[in-house]
Formats: sequence, C-alpha cells, structure tokens
Amino acid sequence: MTTVSDVLIVGAGVIGSSIALELARAGHSVRVVDKGPGAGHGSTSASSAVIRFNYSTQTGVATSWEAAQCWQSWPEHLGGKVAEPLAKFYRCGWTFLDTPVAPAERSMALFDACGVPYEYLDAAALAARNPLMDVGSYYPPKAIDDDHFFDDAAGTVGALYTPDGGFVDDPRLAAANLADAAVAHGATFSYKTRVLAATCEEDDDPAGSLRSRHRVWRVETDRGETLEAPIVVNAAGPWSGALNRLAGVGDDFTVTVQPLRQEVAHVSAPPGYNSADGLGTAIGDLDLGTYMRPEPGGGFLVGGTEPECDPLEWIDDPDTANLNRTPLQFERQVMRAARRLPELGIPSQPRGIAGVYDVSTDWAPIYDKTDRPGFYVAIGTSGNQFKNAPLVGRLMTTLITAVENGADHDGEPVHHRGEHTGLDIDLGAFSRRRPVNPDSTGTVMG
Repeated sequence: MTTVSDVLIVGAGVIGSSIALELARAGHSVRVVDKGPGAGHGSTSASSAVIRFNYSTQTGVATSWEAAQCWQSWPEHLGGKVAEPLAKFYRCGWTFLDTPVAPAERSMALFDACGVPYEYLDAAALAARNPLMDVGSYYPPKAIDDDHFFDDAAGTVGALYTPDGGFVDDPRLAAANLADAAVAHGATFSYKTRVLAATCEEDDDPAGSLRSRHRVWRVETDRGETLEAPIVVNAAGPWSGALNRLAGVGDDFTVTVQPLRQEVAHVSAPPGYNSADGLGTAIGDLDLGTYMRPEPGGGFLVGGTEPECDPLEWIDDPDTANLNRTPLQFERQVMRAARRLPELGIPSQPRGIAGVYDVSTDWAPIYDKTDRPGFYVAIGTSGNQFKNAPLVGRLMTTLITAVENGADHDGEPVHHRGEHTGLDIDLGAFSRRRPVNPDSTGTVMG
C-alpha cells in the first residue's frame, strides 16, 4: 500500500509532534511515523522537562525565552483544540550557580540582549534565599570515590536566578498534547512503525513550490507500507543517525550526533524545601556536576551534567540500551545533590528513569536542511531541547517554507521572528555545517 502526503515526519516525540502541528497549521498534509506505541514514548519520556534560559549563545537564549512564552500559555499554543488532561508548566524559578565553565557575566549579557529577567545572588543572598543550600564551591566536580570528594569547600558560589524558569510536569503528556493538536489540524500518526529504507527520485528542474515539485521520497516501513512525500523530516531522536544513513545523509555535517544513555534519579525533596505557597527552586549546579528540580507531591528529580570525572555511556544501537536504573549512577547523582542540599535523604534503593538521548558534538541541536533535497533534520535535541519544543515546530516550518521556495539557507541563513518576544532567531546557528561552539559547556546545559 502506498500513502502520499506533503510531509513525512519520522519521530513522534515532543519535537516531531511540534513540527507536525505547525506544518499542519500551515496547510500541509502531514504524516508522522514512530516506532513507539504513542507520542513521546522515546527519549521525551526520559526528560526532566526543565524550563531554563542559560545557554552559551544568544540564539540559544532567544530560542528558550520565546519557547517559554508558549509553555506559559499552553492551552492557547495548542489552539484550544485539545481535551484535558494537559501538561502543566510550574513556574518555580531556576537557580544557576556561577561557575568557571558557565560564568554569570556571560549569561547576564545574553539575558540583557534578549530581555530575560534575572537577579544575581552573591553567596550571602543565595544562602538567605535558600537556607537549605550549602553555598560552598567544590569545583571541579569529583568522582564520588575520589579521596577529595568530601573535602571542605574552597570558597563560595553565587548564582543567577531567573524567576520565569521552572518545569513541565509530564513531558510525555506534553508530546501527546502536541500530537492531538496536530491531528485536529489534519495530521495523521502511525505508531509501532519502523522505517526500513528511504530513497528519493527528483526531476531535473528543482524549481517550484512544495506542492508542485516533482520530487518523491519513498520510505518503506515494516508494516508493508510505502510512504511517499516530497519532504521528509528526521525527528527520530536517538535513532536519527541511523535514519540519516538510510537516506544517504550526513557526509557534509561538521556536527554529528550519537546516542547517549542517561539516568534521572527520583527521591523525596528535603524536608522544608517546598513552602506552603509553592515549590522550591530548580537548581543547575555545574560546580558539583548535577541539576535538581522539585515535583508536585514532594518528589525531587536529580540528573547529571556529564562531569569529566564520570564516564559517559555512548551506545551504538538505542534498542539495546538498559532502561533500568543502576545503583552506581543513582549514587553518583544523589550524593552530589546531597552535598548541595545536606538535608536530602539518600534512599537505599535506586528510583528514577533511564533513557537514551540524541546528543550532538557541542550539545546544541541541528535544525537544518541537508544536501539531499527535501530531507530535513531536527536532531541532536535530547537533554536540552524539550524546553524549546513548542517553538521548534515553528522554526522548522519557517525553514522548510523558505528553502522549498528557493532560499539558499547554507549561503544566507533563514531567520525566524518570535511571535511572542519579537526576537530574531538566526537559524544558521543550528546548521549542520556550523563550527563547534567554543563556548559550549560540553554538557546538557549547552
């Protein structure tokens, strides 16, 4: 059986579902396929769903600040077409510790340029604002079995506090909300469907619009279907590299992607962390190599920021990843968090989630065309792009529309203007051919 659409998207995570919504809103017929049982069941479901604005580039900050406005008006972003339940954004604030690898001065300059409200807290103000927090400086992060892990602090740390930061309570539900909104605009989704092959035929005259061009991508699936479209978007998360190889894409990339197994620990919040009128702040702590955020009901999530002292678990095949918590990684993450919050209890049994992220060389996403006409990528997104997902659909729609109508994005990058903030977003910053960002933290923080 052959099915024809304007656009075929591979991947129904929060990124692919957002792209489906915006392309369907723009009037295109959209088909989405995903190997999982539903929207957001892959790496999206392993996200901590933190909403923050600390990035190492102005484009990164502008993107996250624009996307935050979408989360804050989530029902309106979905177009009022999605039934309850809806994912919920919690504005608990984000406290990002001032460290050599991510100095506050750089972030403040970027925040000023983008209009992000913030407050700098020196060590005394940080301690007064967060009485459960140890404000000692322990940089650089050390392995938990290092003889110096429990050394006294070498000094103190300050922090940047952004009151508009926070988290989304259910990342998988957020993806499902976007998918439901896309369906309401005419998109179709097929789950439990694997891509087996991807080939393209194109005529000699590439001029023309999306609907008139004589280009056909044929994607074969394990359900015996042939899916045809002039446009394919790779939003396959950890499987994106494999799909690129199937399509013959990637030879001109200067930034590559690779699957990385990650874990997030789930513990109870320290006693008194959450006040009667709200949740305690989320914390980014590159000083110790961890991040933390509260959960409604007294839970607390703890993740890692890839400190150099810990090995990273790169894998070749995401399907072979161990999706169970491991005691060693649980202990690493929670012990680091307990150094910062000494009242945090360390359970004897590990709890939490494990998943596979799609990570780029410099931990920034690739939102781009490729050297194969009609094949686009929204990849390298795992770990730090959930927060930007509502906007990514609009970025990719702007890019695809421009390129399909003749724009030379490689030579003169396409720009997108934020609907809410008015900020200019240079999509060339997400190019597959970009130089590796020298200011990247080399971690999930970007």
